[in-house]
Amino acid sequence: MTEKDINNWIMYHEIHKLNRMGFSVSRIARYLGMDCRTVRKYLQMRQEQYEEHLLRSDRKKILSPYEDFVAGNLREYPETSTAQIHDWLKEHHPDLPEVSPRTVFNFVMFIRQKYNIPYETVTRSFFPVQELAYGYQAQVDFGVYNMRCSNAKRRKVYFFAMVLSRSRMKFVWFKDAPFTTGDVIYAHETAFEFFGGIPKIVVYDQDRTMVVDENLGEIILTSGFREYTRSRGFELHFCRKSDPQSKGKVENVIQYIKKNFLFNRLYQDNETLNEQAVAWLHRTANYLPHNYTKISPQEAFREEAGYLSPYRPLAIKTPPEMKKYVLRKHNVINYKSNFYTLPEGTYNGPGSFVLVKTEGDKIFIYDKNDQLITSHVISREQGKTISNTHHKRDTSKSLGEMEHKIRECFTDKSLIEDYLEKFRQKYPRYTRDHFQALLKALETTDRHTADKTLAFCVNNEILHGLEFNQVIHIFHMEVHEKKPTELIKLLHGNDLLRIDHKPQVSNIDDYDKYINQ
Repeated sequence: MTEKDINNWIMYHEIHKLNRMGFSVSRIARYLGMDCRTVRKYLQMRQEQYEEHLLRSDRKKILSPYEDFVAGNLREYPETSTAQIHDWLKEHHPDLPEVSPRTVFNFVMFIRQKYNIPYETVTRSFFPVQELAYGYQAQVDFGVYNMRCSNAKRRKVYFFAMVLSRSRMKFVWFKDAPFTTGDVIYAHETAFEFFGGIPKIVVYDQDRTMVVDENLGEIILTSGFREYTRSRGFELHFCRKSDPQSKGKVENVIQYIKKNFLFNRLYQDNETLNEQAVAWLHRTANYLPHNYTKISPQEAFREEAGYLSPYRPLAIKTPPEMKKYVLRKHNVINYKSNFYTLPEGTYNGPGSFVLVKTEGDKIFIYDKNDQLITSHVISREQGKTISNTHHKRDTSKSLGEMEHKIRECFTDKSLIEDYLEKFRQKYPRYTRDHFQALLKALETTDRHTADKTLAFCVNNEILHGLEFNQVIHIFHMEVHEKKPTELIKLLHGNDLLRIDHKPQVSNIDDYDKYINQ
C-alpha cells in the first residue's frame, strides 16, 4: 500500500468517525477542507466499495509491461522477496527502466493483492531433544513485570531466572531497577549458591547487559562479565538473536513466574520479594512434579547435585557508588555538559537532589531512597537536553485537583460530574491522560463553548479526551468563521448619464512652474 493509499484510507475513516460523532456533512466538509459532494459520496460507500474506487483510480504503473513475468514467478515461488523479484527483472529484462526499490515493492504488493498471492513463510521444523546429562547445562533469561503496590500504584520489577536443564531445578532473583553487568554477576553467584554448585555450560539469550555485539557467531562479552566467566570457568553458549525456541525451558519458566508467582502479588521492597520468591520455589516451583518429566525438580536435583562443580564464593566487586546531583526546578540534572530530564513533579523545592550512577552507555537516576526514577542513554554531544516524552506527563497533580479544575469550566456541575465518572469507569488506567487532554482543550475555551461542547459530547456519547478537543476545535471554527463579503454599493446607482462625464485633469505646466521657481 502506497503512502497515497494510506492517506486516502485515513481520510475515509476520519469522515466516517466525524459522522458517527454526530456532525453534519457540511461541518465535516468545512473541517476537512473537502467538497460536500465528496464527503457525501464517501459516506455512502462501504469499505469494499471504497477499495474498488481506489483501485480504479490508480494510474498506469511504470512496471505494468512486466506484470505477467512478476505474477508468474510469484505463483510458482510465493515466498520470493521483493528484492529477489527486482533482481530477476534486471536479469531477464535488460530494457527495465531505472526504478527505485520502493517502486518495485509497491508493484509486487499490487500483484499479490490483484492475483491473491499471499507471502508464504517457510515453516520451521521442531524435534524433541534428548535429555542432557546431569550437571551439564543451565539456562538463563531475564523478565520484567509491573507489580501492584499497597498505595494503588504500580512498580516495575526485573528478574533473573536460571534453570538446570536436566532436573528443572529453578532459581529466581528480583530487583526494582534494570539489570547492569554487576547485577547479572551478583545474580549468577546467588543462583550458584542456591544450587550449591556450578554447571558445565550456561545458555544465554543475547541480552544487552552482557553481549555487546554479534560478529558471524563470535560473541563479544562486556569486560565485566568476561572477567567473571573466566574466574568461574563455566562454558558459555548464546542463542541466536530473537530465537527463544533454542532456549525453550527457561522461556517457559519466565511465563510461569509471571502467572504463578507475580500475578496479583503486592510489592513491598526487594528484600521481601526475594524472600517470598525463595519460599515459593521450595513449596511450588521446585516441589510440584514437572509437566513433562512427571518428577519433582527437588527429587531430580538430589541426583544432579553430585554432578555440579563445587561452589566456592568469590569476592565480587561492589557496584560503583552513586553520586549526588542537584535537581533543578525544571526537573533536570546537569551531567557532563548535558541536561537529562526527570518526570514532572520530581523537584520539591530548593535542596532537591537525586543519586546518579552510570553503567556502560546509560545513566541511571535514583531518588534519596535508592529507588530508580528514570534512565537515559548518555549523549556524546554537549549542550543538549536529553528528554523522555513520558516526563512531560504531569504526575504531581492528583486526579481530585484535575477534576476540580475541569468542573469549574462548566455551568452544569451535575452533568460534568456524570461525564467524568464515565471516564473513570471506561478508562481506569488512563483516566489521568484523558483528564489532562480535557484540561488542555479547556485552557483557551470560554464557558459558553465549553457548555456547548459538553452537551454535544454527552448527547452523541463521545467519551475521549482527544475527540472532546476536536469538537471544541470545530465549534471554534464556526464562531470565528469569516462573514461573507458584502457587495459594493455604487453611490449613484445605475445612473448611465454619468458615463460620459470626464474627470478634471491637472495641467502639467503648473507643476513645472512651482518646481523651477
